[in-house]
Amino acid sequence: MAHSQLTSRQRGFTLVEIAVVLVIIGLLLGGVLKGQELINSAKVKSLINDFRNVATFAYAYQDRFRALPGDDAGATSHLSGGVKASTGGTAGNGRIEGNWNSTTATDESVLFWQHVRLANLASGDGRNPGLEGLVILDWLPRNAAGGRTGITGVAPITGWAGNFFVCQDNIPGSLARQVDIAMDDGQPAAGSVRLLANGSASGSAVALADLADGTPYTVCAAL
Repeated sequence: MAHSQLTSRQRGFTLVEIAVVLVIIGLLLGGVLKGQELINSAKVKSLINDFRNVATFAYAYQDRFRALPGDDAGATSHLSGGVKASTGGTAGNGRIEGNWNSTTATDESVLFWQHVRLANLASGDGRNPGLEGLVILDWLPRNAAGGRTGITGVAPITGWAGNFFVCQDNIPGSLARQVDIAMDDGQPAAGSVRLLANGSASGSAVALADLADGTPYTVCAAL
């Protein structure tokens, strides 16, 4: 009896049982990979929408006030609580000046966000970004990858033509590649969508051969 019990305890898995376990593991891994694919797809769509929405804000504001948000010399009269830019460029000259990722509260590229919010074109805090206690980095918009979304009328890449440029940073190369393919030509150093080093306000475009899926980049679109 003791020998029989020992033999029973030592019995291993059958081939059928092992096959069932492997199938279950495969299904779980497939579900995880599919879930990650769906998450990445949603992020890409959100990033693309951010580019398009910022352009829509700019054109809608221009249609209403005959001025670009941030560059609006009459912001104090057009908007209750609106602030006229005093740095980053000349207000009223038809260009949104200042770096796209500026955190200077009086720059045109920063006040762009106050103007479109006070005009009810975009959601968010419309207070004066220069008020004491208001943290600029928290006040500025963030994208689906946790990076900054910004706008400027100054080309981030020398010689790049456009009315203005919308940029987002902290975008992994794998997602940046998909954004470029969906919006442009898939060439990070050419066309209307280009990539720069992550967090850069300006510089040289990233070459296709240097694009790495796991590396974060700044992605800019000329609009």
